[in-house]
Amino acid sequence: MSPLPPQVLSPLDGRYRAAVTELGEYLSEAGLNRARVQVEVEWLITLTDRSLFGSVPLNAEQKLGLRALVTDFGQTEIDELAVLEATTRHDVKAVEYLVRRRLSTLGLDHISELTHFAATSEDINNLSYALTVSDAVREVWLPKFRAVIGALRLRALEYRADSMLARTHGQPATPTTVGKELAVFVYRLERLVQQVEDSEYLGKFSGATGTFAAHVAADPAVDWPAVSRGFVEGLGLTWNPLTTQIESHDWQAELYSRVSHANRVLHNLATDVWTYISLGYFRQIPQVGATGSSTMPHKINPIRFENAEANLELSSAILDSLAATLVTSRLQRDLTDSTTQRNIGVGFGHSLLALDNILRGLGEIDIDRAMLARDLDANWEILGEAIQTVIRAEVSAGRSTIEDPYALLKELTRGKRINRDDLVDFVTGLEIGDAAKARLLALTPGSYVGLADPLLDYLT
Repeated sequence: MSPLPPQVLSPLDGRYRAAVTELGEYLSEAGLNRARVQVEVEWLITLTDRSLFGSVPLNAEQKLGLRALVTDFGQTEIDELAVLEATTRHDVKAVEYLVRRRLSTLGLDHISELTHFAATSEDINNLSYALTVSDAVREVWLPKFRAVIGALRLRALEYRADSMLARTHGQPATPTTVGKELAVFVYRLERLVQQVEDSEYLGKFSGATGTFAAHVAADPAVDWPAVSRGFVEGLGLTWNPLTTQIESHDWQAELYSRVSHANRVLHNLATDVWTYISLGYFRQIPQVGATGSSTMPHKINPIRFENAEANLELSSAILDSLAATLVTSRLQRDLTDSTTQRNIGVGFGHSLLALDNILRGLGEIDIDRAMLARDLDANWEILGEAIQTVIRAEVSAGRSTIEDPYALLKELTRGKRINRDDLVDFVTGLEIGDAAKARLLALTPGSYVGLADPLLDYLT
């Protein structure tokens, strides 16, 4: 057997690449390196803007040329960095050398020694990760997450009045509506999307142990914390003044925990929709050319929701691990976070793939109103709750002397199937007020949904 040519190991880079490719713009090695170049360039501009160490402010054309190193970053730079790192065996040092080379091309050799000035590699890395993760979340993950919420909201509103037998503990229970059940997920996810949107992205720029020691040694007269704060905030991040060599990663743990929580709510949605499909409440719309089973031609499998389940589980496993491990660093620095953070894209990738599948899946199902009606009509015993509650209210109001209404209905309905005629006969013979009796006689499983419909007005 001849060996295969080099192959990708992750399905995110193979089979599912099309669904997650936008994340590669930010959470890939190339995306990280571009952000590193951005941080190095902006630090150079920060230092020269303040005329530090004999420099003078760059003019607009020079700044534009420097920032073009970021906006024009592409395959040439990717390849060049690979060659440089093969020698340096240090990724950030390779970026520094790349920037120095470009300074020479731009005629800015005179500021080359300010490249990576007083910075530890983690000063560059923590800001680069904050930039790439925030961009990936805001530009890619959140829009897809909002699209799922939007699709779910439309379904909830469309089906708000469609009665459905509930299945508490998997057993027939007090009816609800399809729309109300979907609205529960909309409400849960809207809270979570707000939490993710409100996430802080922290950054530090304070040297090898977070003390500005090298900065002060170079020029003790400069207010280095103020310079650092202005620099970090100028990148659109929140400044962290108290750190070791690394930014403490607490914001990352918070963010990944929130996304993992969102994953689990989506997992709950996927399993519920899968179950409704199994019960026949939702029917799947055949997709042209699609095959459900290699041997059973009739099958339409709920693969979108099954795929989503698996990818949500993988995403949460990775993000939970990141959240758990990134908050610990031995003393002032260890490198356990280096390899760990390179998997941020994998965690978000599996979540994004799941979102894509859920969004597609929601577009490939519709409710089966006939099935919903049949199931409701086959379970009149669920009105036992309403009847015993009304009797208790009548007893309390002095319009009935029936003893232990709950036990009475338990005897009539528990573990039994009864029909409309059985309940009509039972209610007709009850010692309760005429108005209460009329309400009960008018009740059906399909109408016993309380305020399910108007509850959707609570959706924001």
